[in-house]
Amino acid sequence: MSFDILKEIAKRRGENYRLHKEYLNAQLVRVLNTIGYDRFYERGEGAYLIDRHGDRYLDFLSGFGVFALGRSHPVVKKALSDILEADLPALVQLDCALLPGMLGEALLAKAPPSIKRCFFANSGTEAIEAAIKFVRYATGRSRILYCDNSYHGLSYGSLSISGAKEFRQGFEPFLPDCEAVPFGDIDALKKALVNGDVAAFFFEPIQGKGVNLPPEGYFREVQQLCRQYDTLMVADEVQTGLGRTGKFFAFEHWGIEPDLIALAKALSGGYIPIGAVLCREDIFSKVFHRMDRALVHGSTFGKNPLAMAVGLATLHVLEEEKLVKNAANMGDLLMAALQPLAEKYDFLYEVRSKGLMIGLEFRSPRSLKLKIGWTMLETAQKGLFSQLITVPLFQRYRILTQVAGNNMNVIKLLPPLIITQQEVNTFVNAFEDVLADCHRYPGTIWDFGSTLVKQAMKKS
Repeated sequence: MSFDILKEIAKRRGENYRLHKEYLNAQLVRVLNTIGYDRFYERGEGAYLIDRHGDRYLDFLSGFGVFALGRSHPVVKKALSDILEADLPALVQLDCALLPGMLGEALLAKAPPSIKRCFFANSGTEAIEAAIKFVRYATGRSRILYCDNSYHGLSYGSLSISGAKEFRQGFEPFLPDCEAVPFGDIDALKKALVNGDVAAFFFEPIQGKGVNLPPEGYFREVQQLCRQYDTLMVADEVQTGLGRTGKFFAFEHWGIEPDLIALAKALSGGYIPIGAVLCREDIFSKVFHRMDRALVHGSTFGKNPLAMAVGLATLHVLEEEKLVKNAANMGDLLMAALQPLAEKYDFLYEVRSKGLMIGLEFRSPRSLKLKIGWTMLETAQKGLFSQLITVPLFQRYRILTQVAGNNMNVIKLLPPLIITQQEVNTFVNAFEDVLADCHRYPGTIWDFGSTLVKQAMKKS
């Protein structure tokens, strides 16, 4: 009997939310139903999602940064198709396949000159896990520093060095000897390093939770301190890497050279999970220093040919279509259009970005009348105001965005790197319209706010 997956999907059309409610995460279903995000998407094309009614949604979330090339990129699809047709001898394990070598070579060509080795895994969190092991073994030290409010993944090692408290609660105890320091506070970092017993400092060049940028000169001082105390620097570029910020690596904006670099998300082309650690030669060779340690760390599916193929195809598209430059240009256009809105509208406090990683932060307004509405929302649940922006953007204008973290009024924009001025204009016009509505209190949008308050009170 033949198996036709497309026929199977067609037979079950429209059962998405029932199946998830019954067999997967029922709480996610409740969230999506509550905020009206419960759409039935059936296709993805470029910067757009298309639902079963044919309605198109501008995707400024891009799968948390996975779809840097947009959805269904023909070059990536062809690479996958060609590899499947080739019937390569995948995952022999006791061999050295060609594709991992090719992708390693291509990635290392983009890295600083001191970075000479590459390790492949299946995800960003696996890349961070590998980096934790590498730095501890190579230095002989156990202490690891990370930043408050950081996010490095949800497996136990990566969660142990993540500062986002909402993900940590209830999962203690974590790995020992992991210590948080405030992001951007060079004095706190120096104090933590001074005993000379820290293996590594893990950091996101731009923090994903809140889109927090470092103070000017911070990372240069970080590098100087880490070199002084023989502490390794690990750049988590899982979300910021591969052109997202208008540079291939985000750390390039500050002229530093980390010792290890973690990659994932965009490298997948949106199809096959992949993670990678780029690493200095001397660190790598300490971990894999004898023949009996050749397999001391690995990942069963890490070098699978489909993942290697999409990685190579992604790098090709980034270069061929000049998408890193496009990210810088479109980011500049968005900033030029969005920054004046912070002066015009009381609720919008700040617009901050590098390339196409943009944070829109909201604050309590000066107007007494508007402050009533703000206080109503924030008393019920901190960070609730942001939903007054994201939900109308989605329901009225079919633009998908995300709040940048729990208990904060920051919206994060992560559009695909392929967007044009048309998508920039579409977003800016819609955003200003929703923002203007928020400044009309009372009004229709605040009626929705009252509904959010009631739901928040029920949860508490």
